[in-house]
Amino acid sequence: MKASAKPRNLLRGVVLLCRGRVEGFDEIGTGAQDFLSSLAPMIAFPLVGSLLMLSRGLPRDAATDFLATLCAVLAPPVISHALARYWRREAMWAHFATAFNWCQWMLPLIAAVLLLIGAALLHAGAPIAVLGLIGLLLLAGYALWLHWFLARHGLGLPPGRSAVLVIVVNLGTMVLAVGPQLAQRYLIGGAG
Repeated sequence: MKASAKPRNLLRGVVLLCRGRVEGFDEIGTGAQDFLSSLAPMIAFPLVGSLLMLSRGLPRDAATDFLATLCAVLAPPVISHALARYWRREAMWAHFATAFNWCQWMLPLIAAVLLLIGAALLHAGAPIAVLGLIGLLLLAGYALWLHWFLARHGLGLPPGRSAVLVIVVNLGTMVLAVGPQLAQRYLIGGAG
C-alpha cells in the first residue's frame, strides 16, 4: 500500500519563504491550477474595487485603475515566464510564479508593521519625512530581496540571473502598470 503524501500547508509555506527558508517551496503547489488559484484573489480584489468606483459614476477611473492593476498583476508572471523559458527553466516556472503570487500578500502585512513602528517613533519625536523614507526603503528592499530569493530557489537560477530577472520584471511591470494612467491623462484627455 502506498503511503499518502503529507498535505500541504500554504500559509506555512508562505511564512517560511518570506523568512528565507527554501523548504517553504514544499508547501506551495506546482501545477497550472495552483498558479491560477494564486492569481484569482489578486484579480478579484481590484475588480471589486473598480466595480465600486463604477457604481459611483466614475467609469473612466474604474477602467484605468483596473487596467493598471491588471497589468501590475499579470506582468510579473508573463515577463518571468519569458525569462524562464529563455533560460530553460520553464518546467519550474509555475512553482516559482505560484510562490511569488502568494508571497505578495505578506508585503502589506510587513508595511502595516512598519507603519506601527513608524507611528511609535513619530510619537517619540522622529521626523515624519525621514520615517517615511526609511519605511519605504525597508519595504522596497525586502520586496526586491524576496523576489530575488524566490527566483534564485524557485527557478534554480544563479544569483546574477536572479538579479536580472528581478530588475527586468520590476521595470517591465512599472512601465506596463503606469501606461494606462498615462494614456488616460495625456491621450484620452484626463485632468492635467
